[in-house]
Amino acid sequence: MRDRLEGSSGLRLRRWSSADAGAVLAAFADPVMSWQAAEPVVTWAAARRWLVARAEQWDAGAGFAFAVVDGAGTVLGNVAVGSVDRRHRTGWVSYWTVAAARGRGVASGGCAAVAAWAFEDAGLFRLELGHRVNNPASCAVARAAGFVVEGIQRGRLEYDGVRHDVELHARLATDADPAPPALPGRTTAG
Repeated sequence: MRDRLEGSSGLRLRRWSSADAGAVLAAFADPVMSWQAAEPVVTWAAARRWLVARAEQWDAGAGFAFAVVDGAGTVLGNVAVGSVDRRHRTGWVSYWTVAAARGRGVASGGCAAVAAWAFEDAGLFRLELGHRVNNPASCAVARAAGFVVEGIQRGRLEYDGVRHDVELHARLATDADPAPPALPGRTTAG
């Protein structure tokens, strides 16, 4: 199974490595990231555990996480296909970006690229993705990456004692590829 591919918009996806602990720790220092991991990632040890968990999921075939990097190799975010069900050939897409990369097409480009990888290399047929209904930026990411709205999951998530509805999106291997997202100051050609 390939662990490298070129994403849309000139992004590159690669497997996470132990050398990325500093980038993971820096990314999770952003308060927005507090809900993106089961354990708070606030120490070097926690960052290393986060990376080990990604590697273990990959080795077990249960999940495939990629660092989204720019041409210089700087980590801009994470895209992953988790909750892989081989019987039904499905998976759940998740993503996050560092603060400096938000609004630049990194998440949507990474999601489109990981979807192509999941369909072509991992043999999956259906990918799902969800976001809180009060998060229009995540909705825009999902739509730009070719994920179609399927409905609302009422009270799906709970953060700090508050229940949140989630909008569910899905993409099938038979869906048309989305147009690559345009990045400010860049063209999508070439």
